[in-house]
Amino acid sequence: MIAQAAARVPLQVILDGEKQSEHSALTLLNCPNAHSSGSEILERIYSYLQLNGNAYLEAVIVDNEVRALFELRPDSMKLIAGKDGWPIAYEYVAGNKTRKISQLEEIIPKILHLKLFHPDDDYYGSSPFDAAKSSVDIFEAAAKWNKSLLENGARPSGALVYSAAGGNLTSDQFERLKGELETSFQGANNAGRPMFLEGGLDWKTIALTPKDMDFIEAKNSAARDIALAFGVPPMLLGIPGDNTYANYAEANRVLWRQSVLPMVRRVSANLSNWLAPSFEGKLQIVPDFSVIEALAEDQTLLWKRIGEADFLSEEEKREQLGLAAK
Repeated sequence: MIAQAAARVPLQVILDGEKQSEHSALTLLNCPNAHSSGSEILERIYSYLQLNGNAYLEAVIVDNEVRALFELRPDSMKLIAGKDGWPIAYEYVAGNKTRKISQLEEIIPKILHLKLFHPDDDYYGSSPFDAAKSSVDIFEAAAKWNKSLLENGARPSGALVYSAAGGNLTSDQFERLKGELETSFQGANNAGRPMFLEGGLDWKTIALTPKDMDFIEAKNSAARDIALAFGVPPMLLGIPGDNTYANYAEANRVLWRQSVLPMVRRVSANLSNWLAPSFEGKLQIVPDFSVIEALAEDQTLLWKRIGEADFLSEEEKREQLGLAAK
């Protein structure tokens, strides 16, 4: 949800304070390589950051010019630190081949390493997924519990009690009876099928209490915890009873304000710092949030607030709104 929303935000190029409609950096961002569009690469970058805490972009440099950009899988990357502790190269494993990518002797480092904050690691980031692991385990366990119940008729099968005056069933009798039960009465297709018991066999039903059957609420509770770890308002998950139209609209704005906007700003700022030295002039890569419908109300309030600021000149107002000077 975060990655798809963030990938909708277009990136614009500002050169020496003016927005560019045509520029080689803009072309690079819109069409980074022959296999992916700019929005596709950005969506994967945002996804990697959320799931792994790290994301990597590789620049293809030809004749001192950046000609293409490729995203690399974080689980296949290994950082190589120099004597001073700073990265000097990366190793990337693809299939059975390992490629060493140097960070030295180029107009810009070939690898841009994007990472989220990690309090205990100098080189790699920590993802929201790491914080949500326990809740993810609970969610999956609840789903498996639900699936197992459905496969077994949505309740424990009960117990067959042998009460004949001859002792216990022989091993052969026990295995035959067990096989017949599994084949003829287990699973959704056999739900409600009548059972005929021979002499000495009695069926004792074992029922679940409502508390034992409360796996649905356990699953929903875990889903809410997972959403909170990622900064997504839980009412956007569609859990029954959590969402109404009014709070859904507000929750969507909260998602953008607290999760999507910071992520997009982080990535665009890193892209700007990384690519700027390879182009002439003072180049900046900034996101354009004015085209996002979910933020239309915020944009309207911003325009009104700045427009009514009498102490600002027209040029200062245009600068505050990110518009080019006249």
